[in-house]
Amino acid sequence: IRVKDLTFCYDGGIDNIFEDVSFSIDTDWRLGFIGRNGKGKTTFLNLLLGKYRYQGTIDAPSGFRYFPYLVTERQMGMEALEFIDELEEGCELWQAARELLAVLFAGNGGFFLIDEPTSHLDLEAREAVQTYLASKKGFILVSHDRELLDACTDHCLVLNRRTIEVMNGSFSVWWENKIRKDQFAASENEKHLKEIRKLKEASARAAGWADKNERTKIGFD
Repeated sequence: IRVKDLTFCYDGGIDNIFEDVSFSIDTDWRLGFIGRNGKGKTTFLNLLLGKYRYQGTIDAPSGFRYFPYLVTERQMGMEALEFIDELEEGCELWQAARELLAVLFAGNGGFFLIDEPTSHLDLEAREAVQTYLASKKGFILVSHDRELLDACTDHCLVLNRRTIEVMNGSFSVWWENKIRKDQFAASENEKHLKEIRKLKEASARAAGWADKNERTKIGFD
């Protein structure tokens, strides 16, 4: 999947949500999508799904499929098996049964966009989702569950202020690298602040000496 020069801004917006974003990912990777809330993760998934107009190109040979599904009020009163075909056209009962009713992976191909699959689940259900996804590949997983990300992903999509970068490894690998980079940046910043303080002190001393020298020139004691 290739994303090239992707730029996007909501209608009426002032700042771009994404600006000249380019990267490539393998459709066999299991990617954890990392970024602060409200910074564009769901927006990016919707761009992949073609819900918004954007500048640039997104080239995906197999298309995208999204989870969780939107379940209608009518479907709420039905057994899941009764409307599986409405969620995944062409999905047969034996395919869903093979996947233990996880309809997303029972369909016919595609690259999966999985958005917070463990929300509102208890511990036992979260563990079941974790075990299941760990056996699959070819997806982007959005989650705040660090244990789930570590167990199920082998690469990370990292959402920065207006860009997205791809990194090899799990969430913990990315997090440890981030901490080291942040500590180094903080150390370098402190060095710069110390240098600025020294320059200001030297400037103040020089200004004091100059002022004292001028006072002697005009007869001040």
